[in-house]
Amino acid sequence: MAAPHCSIRMLVFGASLREGSYNDRLAGLAATVAAEKGADVDRARMADFDCPWYDQDVETEQGIPAGAERLRDRLVAADAFLIVSPEYNASMPGMLKNTIDWVSRMRPQPFNGRQGLLMSASPSMVGGNRGLWSLRVPLEHLGARVYPDMFSLSQAHQAFGENGRIANATLQSRFESTIECFIDLVEAAKHYPGLKKQWVEYLGEHPDAAIDRVEHATVGAA
Repeated sequence: MAAPHCSIRMLVFGASLREGSYNDRLAGLAATVAAEKGADVDRARMADFDCPWYDQDVETEQGIPAGAERLRDRLVAADAFLIVSPEYNASMPGMLKNTIDWVSRMRPQPFNGRQGLLMSASPSMVGGNRGLWSLRVPLEHLGARVYPDMFSLSQAHQAFGENGRIANATLQSRFESTIECFIDLVEAAKHYPGLKKQWVEYLGEHPDAAIDRVEHATVGAA
């Protein structure tokens, strides 16, 4: 029998607003599997983080919107996040990027040093995978440690079985092992005693206190 995992808190959400979205269904399955593997799961939906379009005038006059604050709070409370995102025109959904942009304005910047796992689901043969590559860019720029392996469920309109799991047993097994390996990594990162993270938005440019965005964070616990 495998050794039980220590307590890992994971934020899981699907980045689609559509009722019955394949991506939200996959997010629900990911949350179930993560809980089965020992994680403490915070299940959310994209609608929880609704924000107006980013506008610095709005930020200056009204502050950070409540949806972005909710995402910040739930990221801070978690050791890791798992996003299941649809692909829109070979990229990520604009609403997801907009929310990330709002959250990036907060200090401390909550993506910095956090472990992330990306997944997608689509009726297409590539399963929305191209959109995940675009999503990696802002997350990694903001200091998130995005897991190298990504899971993209192709032909999602006929991929789920009656029990809500992936009908193909091999694919379901790969899905579960990806999540378990990610939990192992998060567990190691959380408890490695000397792990620290420095985030400099543009490493190597001339320092300027007026525009610098630099943060230091202890990722692992002593």
